[in-house]
Amino acid sequence: MDLSFDLVDNLSSRQLLANAEIRFHFHNNERLGVSYEDLDSQHNTSQVHTLRKTSSIVGPNQLSAKYKKWMSSRIKSKSKPCWIKGADFDVEKTSEFPKPDYSKYRNLSIVEIFEKFIDDEIIHHFVVETKNYALFLNYLDPNITANEIRCFLAILYLSGYNDLPSKRHYWDNGDDMKNIAVSQSMRRDRFLQICRFFHCTNNTEINQDDKGWKIRPFIEMMKKRCVNNFVPEQHLAYDESMVKYFGQHSCKQFIRGKPIRFGYKIWCLNSKDGYLVNFDLYQGKNLKSNSDYEKLFGKAASPLLVLLDEIPDDKRELNYNIYMDNLFSSPALFSFLRFRGYSAIGTIRDNRIPKNCPLSNKTVFKKKNRGYFETAMERKDMDFCIYVGWTMPSLQ
Repeated sequence: MDLSFDLVDNLSSRQLLANAEIRFHFHNNERLGVSYEDLDSQHNTSQVHTLRKTSSIVGPNQLSAKYKKWMSSRIKSKSKPCWIKGADFDVEKTSEFPKPDYSKYRNLSIVEIFEKFIDDEIIHHFVVETKNYALFLNYLDPNITANEIRCFLAILYLSGYNDLPSKRHYWDNGDDMKNIAVSQSMRRDRFLQICRFFHCTNNTEINQDDKGWKIRPFIEMMKKRCVNNFVPEQHLAYDESMVKYFGQHSCKQFIRGKPIRFGYKIWCLNSKDGYLVNFDLYQGKNLKSNSDYEKLFGKAASPLLVLLDEIPDDKRELNYNIYMDNLFSSPALFSFLRFRGYSAIGTIRDNRIPKNCPLSNKTVFKKKNRGYFETAMERKDMDFCIYVGWTMPSLQ
């Protein structure tokens, strides 16, 4: 559709909703509806501009100059890495990792620790959004209080381990059904009313690009609290976790052979004791993805670096040891983690091992005795190297 000198700023609704490519032709440095000063001064009268709808996803933290330089050199580098077979795995640490200090949590009660995460700000957010949703549905204000939301959440937690056929059965008079802790803390009809209107976000502010927009504010608040309450520990694990769900949702995943096959997949960064340092909901195209990370390390490993970037500077600069499985690990990722001051260990898939790596192939390894292993070191730069080792399984 060539509009040339028509009033392109006053199109009809049918034209605006139609799929079209708009071309603007300039004449005497002028166009109806827009001043020439708003345009790029480098364009002349003979040029034709094509506007297309584009979208770019930028991570929450821009890469620093040294990381951009490393990535640029990695992409442009055509030199083959130098491998040294039989190298030693001992790597000299640049600094000692500080001992974890849990003193500020030592004298806190269970409730006080819980409120470090589900605090007054989150409770107030639930109260406001629940009231707004009731009004959105054209109902009277339910006058829900913060204490009622706390009681409501407590009942939800209890229902996680005291499972009954339905919500109503917690107030049932049967000896095998009624839960005194629940029935004496909140009336049944009030619980069902809160359950009907309970909401985490404003329904008038929909983000079509975010499949998890209904719980996005709560996710971001929880991520912030998990990171802030994290006491740095040297050993961290990165993996996927499944939240069981059998309903219909575009984020629901099916992973064959897992204990939880159906549900939501969450990228998780954990400490060795199981503390959730940071996390993100998998939804295919991640809003916080970084194109540089995805290009170099793949879409599965990219969230790890984004989760690390979200950690505050004073905690992020420590020399962590990161463990992962073969879904994420690759020589390029391990080299980049080493460049950032981290150590990493994980299994690796055959197709990710460089062809010039001097390790024996899988067929040769199957013929070796139990416990046999080989090592190889890649020395691409004088300061940074990565190690790759294969080991036989403990039992066949």
